[in-house]
Amino acid sequence: MMLVLVLLGMTVSAVLAVLIPLSRRRAINEGGEAEVYRDQLDEIERDKSAGTIGSAEAEAARIEVARRLIAASEQPKAVQDLGRGARARRRIVSVAALVLLPVAAGVLYLGLGRPDLPDLPLVSRTPEDAAGQQLAELVRRVEDELKKRPEDGQGWDVIAPVYLRVGDVPKAATAFANAIRLLGSTPEREAGHGEALTVLAGGKVTPEAAAAFERAAKLDPHQPRARFYLAKQAEQAGDRKRAADIYRDLLKTAPPDASWRGSVAQALTEIALGEEGRGPAVDPKQLEGVSPDERLATIRGMVEGLAARLNSAPGDLGGQLRLIRAWTLLGEKDKALKQAEAAKAAFANNPEALNRIGDLLLGLGLENTPA
Repeated sequence: MMLVLVLLGMTVSAVLAVLIPLSRRRAINEGGEAEVYRDQLDEIERDKSAGTIGSAEAEAARIEVARRLIAASEQPKAVQDLGRGARARRRIVSVAALVLLPVAAGVLYLGLGRPDLPDLPLVSRTPEDAAGQQLAELVRRVEDELKKRPEDGQGWDVIAPVYLRVGDVPKAATAFANAIRLLGSTPEREAGHGEALTVLAGGKVTPEAAAAFERAAKLDPHQPRARFYLAKQAEQAGDRKRAADIYRDLLKTAPPDASWRGSVAQALTEIALGEEGRGPAVDPKQLEGVSPDERLATIRGMVEGLAARLNSAPGDLGGQLRLIRAWTLLGEKDKALKQAEAAKAAFANNPEALNRIGDLLLGLGLENTPA
């Protein structure tokens, strides 16, 4: 109800803002025009008295103004009636606009509007929300076209990655399959199809998905998505060395701004840490009851305690890997690199350990190449 009253008030204000100026009487009407000429006669006399104009000029000016004054005083009654009629018509139009326009607008709103809907919270009116609505509309249009022309390979090729992006994975798998069937294989289509099948399987690279990734890699040996999931397949099969080799090569050749770089780095870090290095460098129980202001100091104290222990017993590979990552997470890059050098010295005769230390540094972004 409040919304209706506000809209009604706004409508009335808008109508009045337009009609009030139109309904005003002319500044110079029948009586007003004669008054102007009388003032001009007085002004002529003042100018003559002041010596601004001569007697002859004053007399000529009085004659002309007097002629106009007589003409204004003797206007035909028909003209006056016409003015009165015009004003009457303006009043009728004003009343009609003031009454009929708001009524018509209200009837139209009640028929087409939804005053029962709640307000949209301001926080949700974001550019991302608008972009999402536009994307949904585009998807709907493409879907409508595909219903009419299901053999339109270009349509399937356009909508498949969109489905994958918005999380409609079953439709994405179907769309990629249709695009491949109708348009043929490309590295991007095969990799997208394989990813959709992997997501549908809960993250497991199935034989069907692996075959798609293999086809993509055969068409383009540098296709990053295909190579990433082939590394995942090797990792799931227990071939951690092959997985690390692929992740490592991807990171070494990835553009600095590649959107997938972070995922590859995280995967390589997890392989480098292994089971023994995944344990926390900090005991969560020791953080219970610690205030936020003291938490960082407590964490740093526990990390320093681990560092002191490794100084006296450096042969703990898992501890070394945890400490390198802990210093990195604390923003202590120099200490992380120093600890990495100590770890390399402790495992100088262990090539597998050295590879893991190097891979961890690469995954954490501390080195460009592994040890």
